Amino acid sequence: MNIVLTGKNGQLARELQKRKPSNIELVALDRNDLDITNALQVMEVITEYKPEVVINASAYTAVDKAESERGQAFAVNAIGPENLAKACKAFGKGLIHISTDFVFDGQSPTPYQPKDTVRPLGVYGESKAAGEVAVQSLLPEAVILRTAWVYSAHGVNFVNTMLRLMRERKKLGVVADQVGTPTSTHTLAGAIYALVHKRGASGIYHCTDAGAASWYDFAVAISEEARQVGLLPLEKIVQIKPIGTADYLTPAARPAYSVLDKARLVKDLGIELQHWRQALRLVLKEKKVIEKIACR
Repeated sequence: MNIVLTGKNGQLARELQKRKPSNIELVALDRNDLDITNALQVMEVITEYKPEVVINASAYTAVDKAESERGQAFAVNAIGPENLAKACKAFGKGLIHISTDFVFDGQSPTPYQPKDTVRPLGVYGESKAAGEVAVQSLLPEAVILRTAWVYSAHGVNFVNTMLRLMRERKKLGVVADQVGTPTSTHTLAGAIYALVHKRGASGIYHCTDAGAASWYDFAVAISEEARQVGLLPLEKIVQIKPIGTADYLTPAARPAYSVLDKARLVKDLGIELQHWRQALRLVLKEKKVIEKIACR
């Protein structure tokens, strides 16, 4: 199977390249190879590579900057997916588009279902919701995969930021009144490849690891697990203080609760999602190996 993957250098795309099944030929493209906001270039790339499936891992993810860069956010998150959907429709190709929990307003008392009405709070969420609408309207058979709080051993993410701060400081304040689910790129990549091979998969799916946590819970777990695997000295106990959203104001509003219901994914793919803390432990062990190699 021939697949074109956009967003080559992002943390999810890197994981997809690393975990590629042997029966897949993967062409990973960065923005220099393919600018998804350029409709003509998208058509040319699909014509050249003739993929059976396109995985769109390209995204504008600067949540706060999006408030002042609305045009750029919509270009990448809405116009880009629209261009890909048009090209995939024209050539009869499949599309898996990655979306986000930020399409919701965080007011639900229970985990969000794929069918729930979207109500984004900021420009980033609005742009991702617009991308979903474009893909669904042009290519109903496409897969839209919503995820949340994504991290890996590489790149800029909450885990790597916390590790850096925990090495530098003795005290940290972390928001405790926003609840979601951390998601390892290991989990996400596995689900994406399962969807690639799932005949007839279409529509909206949700994918995160299992369980729920606040950012504060996540930070405490990072501290504890990192000390266990040797990324932080055992004696390095950082004081982590729970704070409220009101104590850490940002340009963009965040959903207070964005846990996603994964029942459809689990049922259709026949998979079992591991708890987010188990997934975190595996990623931190991987990061420890990477740091050991880097020190040689």
